[in-house]
Amino acid sequence: MRKSLLFAALLSLAACQKEGASSSSGGATASAGAPQTEDQKTLYAIGLVEARRLGVFNLTKEELAQVQQGLSDGVTGAKPQVELETYGPKINQLAQARMGAKSETEKKKGQDYLAQHANDQGAQKTESGALYIEKQAGSGAQPAVSDTVKVHYKGTLIDGTEFDSSYKRGQPAEFPLQAVIKCWTEGVAKMKVGGKAQLVCPSDVAYGDQGRPPQIPGGATLLFDVELVDITTPKAEPTGAAGKPGTKAPAAPKAAPKPATK
Repeated sequence: MRKSLLFAALLSLAACQKEGASSSSGGATASAGAPQTEDQKTLYAIGLVEARRLGVFNLTKEELAQVQQGLSDGVTGAKPQVELETYGPKINQLAQARMGAKSETEKKKGQDYLAQHANDQGAQKTESGALYIEKQAGSGAQPAVSDTVKVHYKGTLIDGTEFDSSYKRGQPAEFPLQAVIKCWTEGVAKMKVGGKAQLVCPSDVAYGDQGRPPQIPGGATLLFDVELVDITTPKAEPTGAAGKPGTKAPAAPKAAPKPATK
């Protein structure tokens, strides 16, 4: 049902484009202009959705024109300029090749960033190769990797692009340290309550070659500015008079922050 609705919308879009082309002077396709009606805005949204899917190809302007031509020919019923049976299977191959190349570029940028900041004041390299940079020493308890913690954090790419922030949501995040990416498990376990640190997370201890598109590219090294607010692991109560354990069952953990979940 979803595919049929999308196809119908694309047909409508192509029809509008065709009408615009025929009504413009010299046969040139007129610019669609800013969407005004609800239908136009919905059709424009289709383009945004498809653009996210096409993001893995890292298209040039000329390549985008080829995609647009294929879309137009397909939805208007024009004769295809290539055999889909031959080139359809190559789509995934091209996507994998483009993703691999972009991932390697991101990894190289990350390696350079790690080398540049390895000797920053307070910097420590973790066992996995991530970088822990203390910004403010805490004075409270230090969590174990088995603990549940409450933190404030901001996540950015190494170019400063922000992709998540608990500060902007107005409340700290709470999650078990064993339920997040390895960089977080190692880094937050080095902190004490009240402390602040920056975690520099290479892709192999973050989101790998796949990333979390469109916000996090494959192979990207991530920066997390973290403030350890509290350790919230429930503590066992003393044994009751009847000799039965009085330990409370731990509450279901809240959803871990999206950029740090495994």
